Amino acid sequence: MPTPAGPVPAPASAPPPSLPPSLVATLPGHYYTDPEIFRQEQQLFESLWFCAVRSADLAGPGAFRTVQVGRESVLITRTRTGELRAFLNICRHRGARLCLEESGEVRRTLQCPYHAWTYDLDGKLVAAPNLVKMPDVDRTEYGLVKVALREWLGYAWVCLADEPPSFEETVIGAAVERLGDAAAIEHYGTEKLALGKRIVYDVKANWKLIVENFMECYHCATIHPELTEVLPEFADGYAAQYYVGHGAEFGEEIKGFTVDGSEGFGRLPGVDDDQDRRYYAITVKPTVFVNLVPDHVILHRMFPLAEDRTVVECDWLYAPEVVASGADVSKSVELFHRVNQQDFEACERTQPAMSSRAYRTGGVLVPTEHHIGIFHEWLMERLGGDRA
Repeated sequence: MPTPAGPVPAPASAPPPSLPPSLVATLPGHYYTDPEIFRQEQQLFESLWFCAVRSADLAGPGAFRTVQVGRESVLITRTRTGELRAFLNICRHRGARLCLEESGEVRRTLQCPYHAWTYDLDGKLVAAPNLVKMPDVDRTEYGLVKVALREWLGYAWVCLADEPPSFEETVIGAAVERLGDAAAIEHYGTEKLALGKRIVYDVKANWKLIVENFMECYHCATIHPELTEVLPEFADGYAAQYYVGHGAEFGEEIKGFTVDGSEGFGRLPGVDDDQDRRYYAITVKPTVFVNLVPDHVILHRMFPLAEDRTVVECDWLYAPEVVASGADVSKSVELFHRVNQQDFEACERTQPAMSSRAYRTGGVLVPTEHHIGIFHEWLMERLGGDRA
């Protein structure tokens, strides 16, 4: 087991004096149950880059998808020239929701079902009843409200802020922070991979419980027998994210990242020798997990819908030729599907206790979990809270 590069920073707020040095305080329970705190977090989601949709899901011109980002419904479309565009899903006339469907395809325009105001795929107002009699209406000015959009890893990331934060620092920087090298994640060629499987989970738990669970492996020996069989070092309680640049190594008898350790598929072309037979995990705060193994990539996108409900979309991505051949990917899918089920059940088991008197001042983090305190510190800085 490698040694950490340095001491793991503790949360900004000092732990209660009664705690021994080996324990660090968590957030108090009401941070997971209070609707007002969740409202503040929704504003936070709107101010940061949010991974909304896989670009390939919008295959051709006119394809669209709506996603919930914080308090807003966001509409993402592919234009006739092939670019992706994002807008607030609100008609500029009287505020009706423009598209009610989660996904679909239109021929040329998007039309509000209330008063028939009509927009092209670039968001410009192109038609409305009696519009020709209103020559003073600027069709660009009264077009859909644009949302910033960037593509990375084959996904469309959106930000609702008037002045979005640096994508390189806040999103790509998460990979650098975890892997120690911006190029390391590019070796997997994620943007060129094909979707082999998608599973959507409706988790009855606060989004932060899911993040905290993903960041630590103190629980792995308890609830993840299949995962610790493939990655034996996880049984010791140290998550891959505890160490900068470290990838958890496959067991000696393990041939692939599959539910039974059997052989997977050929190594992705760009994966280095030192990345082979290793698993890397990245948290892109606030709502994305990226899992890297030699022959595929698993990406989780969280959509927090309430203080006690989070929808998680999980994609398994493979080399295009693997998917095109109809190869059976079920063994590699099943491994992380079981991990997801086990993790989400644990989060759902925890959620009710967040309102208990026993958790009024929170719980504690043991040394192998201290790095979760960095996440708590990051959140508190942005919410401007003091843990009260």
